[in-house]
Amino acid sequence: MATKRPAARLHLLTVREILAAKDGDHSDGGGLLLRVRGDSASWVLRYTATTSRRREMGLGVAHRNNSAQAGDSLTTARKLAHDARDLVQRGGDPIDERDRQRGAAREAEQAQKVEKARERATLARAARDYHERVIEPSRSGKHAAQWISSLENHVPAAVWHKPIAEVTAPELLAALGAVRPHERARNISSEKVTETLQRLRQRLDAVFEDAIFHGLCTTNPAAAIRRKMREAQDTRQRGEFAALPYREAPAFLARLREAEGIAARCLEFAVLTAARTGEVLGATWGEIDLDAALWTVPAARMKAKEAHTVALPPRAVEILRSLAALKLDASLVFPSPMLTGKPLSNMAMLTLLGRMGMRDSTTVHGLCRATFSTWANETGAARPDVIEACLAHEESNRVRAAYNRAEFMSERRALLEAWAEYLSKPLATNVVPLRAA
Repeated sequence: MATKRPAARLHLLTVREILAAKDGDHSDGGGLLLRVRGDSASWVLRYTATTSRRREMGLGVAHRNNSAQAGDSLTTARKLAHDARDLVQRGGDPIDERDRQRGAAREAEQAQKVEKARERATLARAARDYHERVIEPSRSGKHAAQWISSLENHVPAAVWHKPIAEVTAPELLAALGAVRPHERARNISSEKVTETLQRLRQRLDAVFEDAIFHGLCTTNPAAAIRRKMREAQDTRQRGEFAALPYREAPAFLARLREAEGIAARCLEFAVLTAARTGEVLGATWGEIDLDAALWTVPAARMKAKEAHTVALPPRAVEILRSLAALKLDASLVFPSPMLTGKPLSNMAMLTLLGRMGMRDSTTVHGLCRATFSTWANETGAARPDVIEACLAHEESNRVRAAYNRAEFMSERRALLEAWAEYLSKPLATNVVPLRAA
């Protein structure tokens, strides 16, 4: 009859015993067990944690194909068991420590993968990926193609093919600054160059924000250079388009009313409504309620992506009724006279300004919006909130924005009617008594 071995003894198993072991747990001493279950065998360590909790920790497979394998497996298991016992004596828990190490290893591996992804993620790749996922599905084919080609054609190769995480604000500013002399060499106007630069920055801003979200970079240099780009512009272009002084606007409108053609009516309508050029050019009859004198621009066509309702002054309604009577297009309010089914080109109004000798004095955008804004603010024609609501400037406070849209319609109508009345009196003093909202 076999003698029971003392539990305190270590290294109780021999290689021969390991090879011959049957189903069950076979002790090697000190809590180390050879566990055999059918054709499989493994090493297990039993120990009592500092919390007095009994735990079992797997130490790996017990190889038993031959004596050499069994000996190596036994040696490895005893070393692991020894290290675990030492840790328990120091107040640690081998299973918790193993889990911690594995977690740290996974985090290190993930960090390494992220770093490699960042190294592979150039600005070009990030931009094309964003373009494929976001821009192409949501924009027209022509606009989507222009979106990515503008970046490919204008961002210098040294920045375009650089890892996006390494692109800095100063070098991005310098890269966009290089666009200006290049475009001017092609005889492109300063206004157009400024517009191109702003579009490039906005598109890069979207790319960097998306890259931050996906962990490809941590900063957005395109956002950081926004103010610097404004500071770099000359006085005439510092964040604004050239605009006609509002005291000269009535005389200009008198000349404009005498001009014939769809471009003249489109420009006059844009001035009367203080709307953005794109909003006016894309206007459809479905957005117009002539009886209520309202024009509702859908969110999809607004810069802030929120629907905007314009209270039309009488002269604007008169323009629309005259165009409706002509039946130029079943859908578009200001259709192109050259291309069926297409809106009037944004160059049409700019060309009209040129024919009127006003290209050096104002831009279309400046005339329609900045001139109105200056008049309204300097004359105290309405509260600042009402003026901003007429201009459809995005309100950062969403609750306040909802209140503005709900409460300001009567005041906005009064303001635009006062603006139209002011513009209709070029030979008078141009002082218009304003009705209380």
